[in-house]
Amino acid sequence: MAVNRGTVTSGRVLLFALFLSSPTAIMLVVLTGAGRLDVWPALGTWVMVTSLLLPLVRSHLGELSGLANWVRSLAHGGDIATAPGKDGVALAEIAASVAALRRLWQHRSNELAETARWNASLLESLPDPLLLLDSGRRVVRANRAATRLFNRDPAGADLAAVLRDPAVTEAVQAVLSGAAAFRECEFTQAIPVERTFAARVDRLDGQPAFEAAIALLTLHELTAIRAMERMRADFVANASHELRTPLAALSGFIETLQGPARDDEEAREKFLGIMAEQSGRMSRLVADLLSLSRIELNEHSPPSETVDLARLVTSAAEALKPLAAPRGMELALDIAPGLPEVTGQPDELAQLLQNLMDNAVKYGNDGTRVEVGVALAETLPPGAGAALRSGPVVRLAVRDHGEGIAPEHLPRLTERFYRVDTARSRKMGGTGLGLAIVKHIVNRHRGLLTIDSRVGEGTTFTVWLPAAPP
Repeated sequence: MAVNRGTVTSGRVLLFALFLSSPTAIMLVVLTGAGRLDVWPALGTWVMVTSLLLPLVRSHLGELSGLANWVRSLAHGGDIATAPGKDGVALAEIAASVAALRRLWQHRSNELAETARWNASLLESLPDPLLLLDSGRRVVRANRAATRLFNRDPAGADLAAVLRDPAVTEAVQAVLSGAAAFRECEFTQAIPVERTFAARVDRLDGQPAFEAAIALLTLHELTAIRAMERMRADFVANASHELRTPLAALSGFIETLQGPARDDEEAREKFLGIMAEQSGRMSRLVADLLSLSRIELNEHSPPSETVDLARLVTSAAEALKPLAAPRGMELALDIAPGLPEVTGQPDELAQLLQNLMDNAVKYGNDGTRVEVGVALAETLPPGAGAALRSGPVVRLAVRDHGEGIAPEHLPRLTERFYRVDTARSRKMGGTGLGLAIVKHIVNRHRGLLTIDSRVGEGTTFTVWLPAAPP
């Protein structure tokens, strides 16, 4: 391949030729001054040498200009294939070295670009909100999780405008000032709903992957963990209280019967009746606790049996008629014909029906109906899981016509020991665990529980269960 010559001006060529011929001119001047050479022959010799140098200089400068143009084109993304050829050996070696350097640079540039793309993809896919900050606490970049959390892309905004929490601000400032390599803190965001986060601020050492970013703020949500911790603490406190109350009553009555009422037959009969009631309450509580523990233990292992839900509903209704009759209540069943069976564990589904229908009888008004309906679901509610979306669904609804439940209580109804009316619940023999058991049975069966209530009108509990495969 010929040398890619650049544009070289005649003046530049002449000046370079004159420069190269200057040693010859000096030698001719010396010879002329010494009388060994006449002026005109000396001048002719210098002109001849200069004339011979002109084409060589033009060619050499053209090669240099071509090499310079090629290097400039490489700097702007030009093609290595346009490199000068091998007409000039020295220049060809330089061109080859530059081409090798360009290939190495291109390879490393591609690697850096791939690493940057990988880092950006990784940043976007992480489930925790991440914010990259510059030295002025400005958000340089945020991932998708952060955008979802703040309902906007916070990039370009000051951190104080995005996250207003003194503990986070202090942690960020400590890292940016160099006082610490990292800082951790915990904060609660109250709007729009209360959410708790753990925040960690790390300084980015070395060359950052994103321009101007020198610190990384990571947020990890602790809302569910803190809620579980509160529920666990409440559970222990409530369980202790629920067991301590009947035990204290039993202990007090035993002391009374052993002392002042030892020979009082009327008092003895009264106290023994109360003791039997308290021991029964304690037995029900222990039974419910054991039942709940067993269901929770197996919650991640879905049942594999098939159950005729219509038959279970009929059996549960028959068992509850003696409880409903004295209050003039009616159990009205509406069971669609030809229902498919559901995938489930018979005893657990029987307990679910018992708890829901028993609650409806207890909390319904005297002389009203408890309506129990079983049918194929035509639509699914929000929050339906994959098991419900993958095939037919059987819908069970239990409705009472009682006082209803205020909206603020509905989200907590399935918590352990949560009671809307504590005194009324205990009077009716409730342990506060019935709906918690229902919720965990539904979860194990990969179903869904919804609760609708209107104060003064009544409450409807609806259970959605996946039908068994044909």
